Amino acid sequence: MKEKKEKTQVNVQQTQISVQMVHERQEEEKNMSNEAQVKKLTDIMAQFVGFTAKKLPDDVIAKLQELRDKEDTPMTKVIYDTMFRNQELALKLNRPSCQDTGVLQFWVKCGTKFPLIDNLEALLKDAVVQATFATPLRHNSVETFDEYNTGKNVGKGTPTVWWDIVPNSDQCEIYTYMAGGGCTLPGNATVLMPGEGYEGVTKFVLDRMTTYGLNACPPLLVGVGVGTSVETAALNSKKALMRPVGSHNDNANAAKMEKLLEDGINAIGLGPQGMGGHYSVMGVNIENTARHPSAIGVAVNVGCWSHRRGHIVFDKDLNFTVDTHTGFEYKEEN
Repeated sequence: MKEKKEKTQVNVQQTQISVQMVHERQEEEKNMSNEAQVKKLTDIMAQFVGFTAKKLPDDVIAKLQELRDKEDTPMTKVIYDTMFRNQELALKLNRPSCQDTGVLQFWVKCGTKFPLIDNLEALLKDAVVQATFATPLRHNSVETFDEYNTGKNVGKGTPTVWWDIVPNSDQCEIYTYMAGGGCTLPGNATVLMPGEGYEGVTKFVLDRMTTYGLNACPPLLVGVGVGTSVETAALNSKKALMRPVGSHNDNANAAKMEKLLEDGINAIGLGPQGMGGHYSVMGVNIENTARHPSAIGVAVNVGCWSHRRGHIVFDKDLNFTVDTHTGFEYKEEN
């Protein structure tokens, strides 16, 4: 009886050890799977960022072609032809189409059930470093006050990552943007008194275009943000630049203002590269949120003709779709 009891105890212990080993092996396999997924997503994002440095979004190319056809002076035609030649050579020579590859910015709309949500910010930073040397990208991250270039496009707060968390979703949507030093980084924002109204918003935008638009390499995509403070308006104006060229605000009044501002800025006559012409902008996109009754926050961000934004959407298994760039293919590395 005693021997039988001891034998039973031994079997129970062996079973417990076996179960523990199975659990440890499953955990190890899970960790290995997670590491492999992180590496894959990092590689995809690095390659996608590099691709957006060399090829403009499809909607931007289409709009530039449209504007070229509408201009009627030899100078404007030559400038647009040079832009398209630039794009052709960038792809042919496999190098960025503009020497200023900007500070990398990401707008992430991520579901709470996306399996790599906890790893995303760190892997985006790794992807930027990887793209910096593989593409290559110009080194554009300088630590403030210490005033040294990190040499790899990452630093304190760079790349910039803005988050929108989507409940009960297992997808992840990522907008990429190369924010150049001559166009989008010198944005501007203010808070108007309510009596200034939307006429004040118009004046602010047009003043900015007449004083700075020339420097930003037109034709421009103008992002206008309206909200309750400088920071909400500024973020809205940045998000406006992520919208496709030719899209419109869902609010009818805001959409009407987009068209009026587009016509007004075109009337300034900046033309391509500021050399004069009928068309100064690819469009005006307005993003708006509610405001305090006593204030109207307004901000302007612009994208230059080389408007390097990207949009990629992942499912939980890291299958992805790209709706901004035809021709992007992920090359899996061994």
